[in-house]
Amino acid sequence: MRIARRSVVIFVVLSSFLSLAQTSDKAAAIDRVLSTYAANGDFNGSALVAWQGKVVFEKGYGMANFEWKVANAPDTKFRLGSITKQFTSMLVMQQVAEGKIKLDGKLSDYLPYYRKDTGEKVTIHQLLTHTSGIPSYTERADFAEFRQKSFTPEEFVKKFCSGDLQFEPGSKFHYDNSGYFLLGAILEKVTGKSYEELLQERIFGPLGMNDSGYDHSNTVLERRAGAYQRTPAGVMQNAAYLDMSVPYAAGSLYSTAEDLYKWDQALYTDKLLPAGLKEKMFTPYKDKYAYGWFVETAAAGKPGAGGLEIAHEGGINGFHTIIDRYPREKALIVLLSNASDGPLEEMSNQVARVLYDMPTEKIRRSITGVIGPVAFKEGGVAAAARFHELHEKAQDDYRWDEGGMNFLGYELMGIGRVKDAIEIFKLNVESYPKSANAYDSLGEAYMNDGQKELAIANYKKSVEINPKSESGIEALKKLESK
Repeated sequence: MRIARRSVVIFVVLSSFLSLAQTSDKAAAIDRVLSTYAANGDFNGSALVAWQGKVVFEKGYGMANFEWKVANAPDTKFRLGSITKQFTSMLVMQQVAEGKIKLDGKLSDYLPYYRKDTGEKVTIHQLLTHTSGIPSYTERADFAEFRQKSFTPEEFVKKFCSGDLQFEPGSKFHYDNSGYFLLGAILEKVTGKSYEELLQERIFGPLGMNDSGYDHSNTVLERRAGAYQRTPAGVMQNAAYLDMSVPYAAGSLYSTAEDLYKWDQALYTDKLLPAGLKEKMFTPYKDKYAYGWFVETAAAGKPGAGGLEIAHEGGINGFHTIIDRYPREKALIVLLSNASDGPLEEMSNQVARVLYDMPTEKIRRSITGVIGPVAFKEGGVAAAARFHELHEKAQDDYRWDEGGMNFLGYELMGIGRVKDAIEIFKLNVESYPKSANAYDSLGEAYMNDGQKELAIANYKKSVEINPKSESGIEALKKLESK
């Protein structure tokens, strides 16, 4: 018996030692991955990774404040953007649990000031799943004109969340910030408390999330990360101001990587919500969207294959965030960035590959980050030459990003350098010959440069690829009528 006990003790000690060694190896590998992205200019922020419910890695990269050279850390506070939506959905489901809100209840049942013809058609479930058909206010042409102003929820709802339906409620998915803004207004109407008070009383307080809250630009907040963005010219600058009454229940929260770990752990319990309703909250509907989360079964060959992956990204002026959960293994990846619109989904996947003992994929630099400074300093022709040189000699070392290139072109066009923009848009058409948007952008640049025939040719190609392109159809009408 004595020998048997000793064997057990030795086995336990060896198992613990191996477990610690494996954890250390994973942490080192995760750091290598994230450090490479940081060195490439694709990540400036904080990261936290958990495996089997325990934190195995947390670290800050780059600067929380570039002016004063203050480094990011795991307890740095970042604006979350659309990660806010999962907290809004939790508050709604708590009211459902108490019988104060019904998922099949109509919008007009809770907001009497909302337009009846639309409000009587849209349900709470449809607001939660982005299937309401209500237009998203962030897609309005005049969004830039009101995003720096302050509003009460009722004022904002009446002015910017009450447009005509884009489609029959429930018939399709269209990501919609208006829907979650409306949910915040409903919560206030039903409870008689502000959205901010509800967050503190029902989620942040009970979970000890003391470094999380509703952000206010005028509040002095310890360890708050500054909001930055890197221009296509490669220059770091302060992001544009956004009044936080505008994102509201769709994107107004701040938090830390460490607090989001507390949130993740609470979701494995019934502390905030009964199990049945929590299961409903994580049930995907159209386009894999549940209530404030994207939910899907990880495909074969992917990290966590066969198990659920539950995730959401967020983006708001100067910030880009992601929370990625694999419940079967109680794995969590949190990446919070305050100075880059880097490929966080790709980064999260790379970290997940480390967790699941899979080889990581090659990390590639953004081609836009390389040729953008060339375009601004030397012009579009020089940038195109550099593009072709890299494509020929080192194609596998770069991330050939259509969206980034398109953004670069519009930045050049926005400062009057239309001919340089044309060269960039031509590269996109060359690289993505089946992209309607690439031809549309090139057509717009030619139109702004007075090259009517080339503008018409490219708009026609855009509409040929995408016959429903409203911008292309409208541009052709104007060009061909002149």
